[in-house]
Amino acid sequence: QVQLVESGGGLVQAGGSLRLSCAASGSIRTIYAVGWYRQGSGNQRELVARIGDDGIPNYVDSVKGRFAISLDNAKNTVFLQMNSLKPEDTAVYYCHVLDRSNHVGYWGQGIQVTVSS
Repeated sequence: QVQLVESGGGLVQAGGSLRLSCAASGSIRTIYAVGWYRQGSGNQRELVARIGDDGIPNYVDSVKGRFAISLDNAKNTVFLQMNSLKPEDTAVYYCHVLDRSNHVGYWGQGIQVTVSS
């Protein structure tokens, strides 16, 4: 079994910062092609940030310059540093990773981020 445990969400005022973490454990050795998605109320799940197998991060336009995704391979942990948060960033955030050994994808359980105005 593989577990993805997300942490770091919560309530923050506009302009504030949060750092999300997603730790992979269990029967998974190396993760790659990692990403963070979010789903706001009444919206579809959207890709926020991703690091492809080439190691290059990509971001949706609405978070460029404010969010930063990073990967700690030694700890199989993905981070999302979120700065200058806006109320429209309010959503449930999900991490997604691929297992390099079999290319199977896994989702985190989701974590709430609420930005007050």
